[in-house]
Amino acid sequence: MDNSAGPPLAGITVIALEQAVAAPLATRHLADLGARVIKIERVGEGDFARNYDDAVHGLASHFVWLNRGKESVELDLKTETGRDVLRRLIARADVFLQNLAPGAAARLGFGAEELRAENPGLVVIDMSGYGDAGPYRDRKAYDMLVQAETGLISVTGTADDAAKTGIPTSDIAAGMYALTSVLSALVRRAITGAGASVAVSMFDATVEWMGHPLYMRLYGDRQTPRSGVGHAAIVPYDRYPTSDGEILIGVQNDRGWRVLIAEVLGRPELADDPRYATNIARVQRRAEVDDLVAAETKRFTTDELDAKLADAGVPAAEIRDLEGVVSHPQLAERNRWRDVGTEVGPVRAVLPPMTFADVELPMGDVPALGQHTAAVLAELAQVEKNEP
Repeated sequence: MDNSAGPPLAGITVIALEQAVAAPLATRHLADLGARVIKIERVGEGDFARNYDDAVHGLASHFVWLNRGKESVELDLKTETGRDVLRRLIARADVFLQNLAPGAAARLGFGAEELRAENPGLVVIDMSGYGDAGPYRDRKAYDMLVQAETGLISVTGTADDAAKTGIPTSDIAAGMYALTSVLSALVRRAITGAGASVAVSMFDATVEWMGHPLYMRLYGDRQTPRSGVGHAAIVPYDRYPTSDGEILIGVQNDRGWRVLIAEVLGRPELADDPRYATNIARVQRRAEVDDLVAAETKRFTTDELDAKLADAGVPAAEIRDLEGVVSHPQLAERNRWRDVGTEVGPVRAVLPPMTFADVELPMGDVPALGQHTAAVLAELAQVEKNEP
């Protein structure tokens, strides 16, 4: 691979006044893409995600995941000195991203309008839980709470028990829309020279991801049922027993049904049976179809059935635990693991999912709290000294 082209965001500087998950995820991707990300942290305490757990050789798993490649600068924004330093850093930056409580950044003097008056090309991303207006504006907006308010929990889990997702979906959704907003605004700035002010909320991001259930409610006049690992609108699409375990099978269309039932499971007489020939018909007979498929799948071992399904082109997957993911051959054979530096030594990390043909994206170290404060402040003073 020729790395001479450099990462795509080389030369872009991001100031991040951030904590927890949503904003740090967005800026970590910016750092992976080559931007310089300066993370502003509370003096002596830092991002509270530093203390969620101590699973990674004493460091918090969330923090290690979300903060590689950044520079940590401690500032006390309760003081005029701290606010002045932040203001000076932002004045020379391309992007300012923050996820303080609604209105808090503006009260400190870091509202988008004020900042862009001094730096018109600045891209300002204000992240929040529920948005900057409305009756929920000032409510706490932890991931689980937003999942509940947006209906995500109502469609997640089994028929008997609702559940939140096993990862912070609302945080991740907001982080990805913040990332998209930054990239889009930078493209527009390259064309017009104008910066941008963008608001991204966890609530709005998650509601967007609820598209299918929302339309079922709006136009189908029904609540999408909780279906476990199954699919509320497609059958067969679930976990099925084998002689030594189970396997996931996901048939997306009627042609796939015919291949599954006739070629893989050996029941060609059912391929065009009008009771099962269309997905609409199969959904109406969900339990009957699932029982029919299960009666056939349990004749095979998991490995045998997995091979038959793959050969026939029927979508299927093993249900892996996290140890199975760590040892997954798809990661190993494609050389997706790298070592990332931390204050306690190297840790493993997976390459960013954006794979450029001409450059491997950088994976910088996870910073210790305040590790770069002195260097960044000295650099700022030198830059200001050299300015006309």
